[in-house]
Amino acid sequence: MYKKQLTWQKILCFAALAACAVAFLYALGLSTDLYDGLFYALPEEAKLATAKVNVPGAEVYYNIQPFNKQLLNNSILLLLAACLLFVTNTHVRRRYYIGNAVSTALFSGAGLVFAFWMHQQVEHFKAQFLQIDFEAYQKYATRRRKEYIDSTFWFDAHYAVLAVLVLVCVLLIANYVWKLSLMKAEKKLIEEGRGVAK
Repeated sequence: MYKKQLTWQKILCFAALAACAVAFLYALGLSTDLYDGLFYALPEEAKLATAKVNVPGAEVYYNIQPFNKQLLNNSILLLLAACLLFVTNTHVRRRYYIGNAVSTALFSGAGLVFAFWMHQQVEHFKAQFLQIDFEAYQKYATRRRKEYIDSTFWFDAHYAVLAVLVLVCVLLIANYVWKLSLMKAEKKLIEEGRGVAK
């Protein structure tokens, strides 16, 4: 049973790294479509609250930038938390110690908080994106011979990122509980063996 569990814990630790990499790549791609489709629809001074934009609602491109930067930074921090699983040898250790408990709890807790925060923010900016005057936007894009994008792909893709991240966090916690039960069973067998030897 220990052999299966050891294999499983190694897979999960590498899956944690992969989930962080997916979150990082998502952060890099999130505002790509917004840049391609909306940047030209905003005048240089559109950062100002009083600025007149060429397409109503296009200012979502500027509004999302602080969140996008924070998302990128937080995904890097989450990646460092995943590396802690390897620093504490959580991926190969036969018995877990306090360091393994801390690294598992830190990554899982941070991952779940990150997922919840990201979902709230992405849904907020998706709602802003959907308030764009798409009719005016299409006319403006056609007139300027620029790209017109009304797809919410990058907003919707966050569900896949969330699913992977939350699943890995939950499985790491389940793996930790499984490890503790195996350690407890092993300790009981050793104590029973000592009792028989006496």
